[in-house]
Amino acid sequence: MKNSGSRKWWALAPLVLAVLVVGLDGTILSVALPTLAGALHATTSDLQWFVAAYTLIFAAAMVPAGMLGDRYGRKKLLLAGLVIFGSGSLACALAGSAGAFIAARALLGLGGAIIFPMTIGVLPVLFSEEERPKAVAITMAVTVAGYPIGPILGGWMLTRFHWSWVFLINVPVVVIALIAVAFLLPETRALERPRFDPVGILASSAGLAVFTYGVIEAGQKGWGASAAVVEMVAGALVLAGFVLWERRTRDPLFDLTLFRSRAFTWGTVLATLVSFAMFGLLFAVPQYFQAVRGTTAQGAGFGLLAMVGGLLVGALAADRLAKRIGAKFTVTLGFALIAAGLFLGSSTKVTSGLALTLAWTAVVGLGLGFSLPSSMDAALGALSTEGSGVGSGMIQALRMVGGSLGAAILGSVLNSAYTSHLGLTGLPPAAQAARQSVEAGVAAARQLQSSQLLDSVRTAFVHGMDVTLLVCGGLAVIGVVLAVVFLPRRGESGAAVRAPYPAEPSDVVERAKEPAHEVV
Repeated sequence: MKNSGSRKWWALAPLVLAVLVVGLDGTILSVALPTLAGALHATTSDLQWFVAAYTLIFAAAMVPAGMLGDRYGRKKLLLAGLVIFGSGSLACALAGSAGAFIAARALLGLGGAIIFPMTIGVLPVLFSEEERPKAVAITMAVTVAGYPIGPILGGWMLTRFHWSWVFLINVPVVVIALIAVAFLLPETRALERPRFDPVGILASSAGLAVFTYGVIEAGQKGWGASAAVVEMVAGALVLAGFVLWERRTRDPLFDLTLFRSRAFTWGTVLATLVSFAMFGLLFAVPQYFQAVRGTTAQGAGFGLLAMVGGLLVGALAADRLAKRIGAKFTVTLGFALIAAGLFLGSSTKVTSGLALTLAWTAVVGLGLGFSLPSSMDAALGALSTEGSGVGSGMIQALRMVGGSLGAAILGSVLNSAYTSHLGLTGLPPAAQAARQSVEAGVAAARQLQSSQLLDSVRTAFVHGMDVTLLVCGGLAVIGVVLAVVFLPRRGESGAAVRAPYPAEPSDVVERAKEPAHEVV
């Protein structure tokens, strides 16, 4: 069957399932942490490592995983990633101690790090230039949709079943994805297998892991914490060494000349900027729903559905819009909508109704739907099919770092504005607990039965959220400027030449007669 038929769209289904299960896992964990703390007798440090173990392995392994996919076959690696992710989910469910759970989370991170670049890396191979934007839009929309669905599903399950089912739910989805990948996805890999670059693999993995850990530490302990600063500087130095090595070695892990392509460079930068702003929003808004509007984590997930609805509408329309006005202006419009929605959200007061929140998050979602898939597609369009795995791994790794920075930096902005706006004068000493976090403030107010403290905590948090949304809006304005100035217009060359290649060398002669986007 030729790739021009319907098979490639059926092949997209297992890819969507794969990214959905990874997207769900991260936010489901956030809902389950309080339950896990009691069930596994976990300390605060343990809880931090429940998150960090996954994030660090995820960030460190994506680029090497992409290279392995190019070398041995992306389908094989995707199947391996799903098996690892399913095994990690099962290990999480069966964990009897905090240490065992941390090890299982690291295994989940490895599976996710393989799944994401393989999923994105096959899109330039399966789909033509005209079809790829739609495929990217569908994949990105499902990825982002997993963030609010996680708390909804996790909250519902935790109220009805044992906590282990929060992770066991991944297993049947992984099994379905495995069967679908095995039967529907064609195998693709580079004709000339890339050679191993052990120094590049070690440097990129270590640099990304150490830098990301420093960012996590800074978000938890403050940006002045010496350990966090040392870790970020060390990670940055290792990554600088990685760049220098890649420029000199004969067989680099990643082709740095890709950054000469405006489409790849600025598509990646803009996709990372979207992730930066989006994770700041996802950090603030769920807390607003729970601390100010009094919902559960499950209710906060429902509150984000307006954003998901806007994103789905935007993502489905982005392909058609890009064909009419070009990706450059589609991305620009997306960032403009994100900025408008965030600026509207920054007018939120404690007394604001739900309609305002739903309106501005829907506008932001619409902007995300326009900007994220279109900027990702611009970057992917610059990849040759020979290196689409490692290239997509680099894009996803940079987006991961951008998201971690967004959560840490914007979280610090929110916490700083929150604590500076707290009014605790005349309240009992126990009210000082409110300085730790808005959750601690609400708990202290209820324990003290103090409406004054509760009002102060909620007012201070809304102020902090408004400041955070203003900063995110400013970043979105920068995104508008970058898209206008740097993204290539329609018809301008910014992509590498994409040569088709088969799963097996014996197919070369037969494939030479087929269109460039066809895969058997």
